[in-house]
Amino acid sequence: MKLFLENKSVLEGESFGANKEVEGEVVFTTGMTGYLEVLTDPSYYGQIVVFTFPLIGNYGVFDKESFLKDIDKVYESQKIWVKGVILAEDSKEFSHELGTTQFAEWLKGNDIPALSGVDTRALTQVIREHGVLLGKIGKEAPKKYEDPLKGRYVPEVSPQKMEILTPEKPCGKTIAFMDCGAKNGIFRNFLKRGIKVIRLPFNQNPFELKEKFDGIFFSNGPGDPETVTETIAIAREALKKNIPIFGICLGNQMLALAAGGKTRKMKYGHRGVNQPVRDMQSGRCLITTQNHGFEVVMDSLPDDIIPWFENLNDKSNEGLRHKTRPVFATQFHPEACAGPEDAQYLFDEFIKTL
Repeated sequence: MKLFLENKSVLEGESFGANKEVEGEVVFTTGMTGYLEVLTDPSYYGQIVVFTFPLIGNYGVFDKESFLKDIDKVYESQKIWVKGVILAEDSKEFSHELGTTQFAEWLKGNDIPALSGVDTRALTQVIREHGVLLGKIGKEAPKKYEDPLKGRYVPEVSPQKMEILTPEKPCGKTIAFMDCGAKNGIFRNFLKRGIKVIRLPFNQNPFELKEKFDGIFFSNGPGDPETVTETIAIAREALKKNIPIFGICLGNQMLALAAGGKTRKMKYGHRGVNQPVRDMQSGRCLITTQNHGFEVVMDSLPDDIIPWFENLNDKSNEGLRHKTRPVFATQFHPEACAGPEDAQYLFDEFIKTL
């Protein structure tokens, strides 16, 4: 099998996992650990993921462990969402006390193709120089490279119906949770703090429900934020009301769009567990987990929406907040999973406003 890129580059590798051909957007992630969380993150839907760390699978695959209903303690969703995996080397042996399955077998069991033996350093340099590329894992290059969904991936990963998640020790507060492909780590952070969660599909208006709630949350998710018009409309309505609002990743972008701002596709995005950001008010620096290919255009926002965090590598926006109201969002993932937990205090800051 080979990896074909739309810039005509071709990289050879050894096929493992599922024996099938796939197409998708080729992106890279820089984390040294966390491959279980990365591959089950719905925000990676539609993408072929390149791991820059040279050895993947060395601690194997763990068994699922239920936290609440279908919210797992180990994985970020119930399945693998990526289209394919590219590695320099896959570890055929694993050495962790919780490991139960070999990485390649896990991919095969989930029908995910992969290539090992690829020069991922050279591939990453191609992506950094050219920008994100469409690609194909297969025997022959496609006749045409195209995204069949045109960046509108959220309907593919959002739940189909409303669900109520009740914590073991309720604190008396409830949030409407707009699930555009949320990671389980976000649910775990709210539930362990005693927050009741009304989990909603991306296009269900919480203001039309009989259920009462104290705040609204907009989740992460895949694709182009401008295509999620239904959720943006809900965010626009929320901004007109006196209600606490919090967003993460795609949620940050959708709130910016709802406020009248703009977003744009980044050259190659931020994906990894080692991205430094700075709180522009306190000067505090955090190391964060990130997975996004779009950014907010800061000078497009109205005066009452101000930057909250900035990326210390490229100065791109990493968060927004309202000047006077409890409305804020981060481009990075404060729940981590995997990654550093520097920013988990932000869940507490949101809960204080409920």
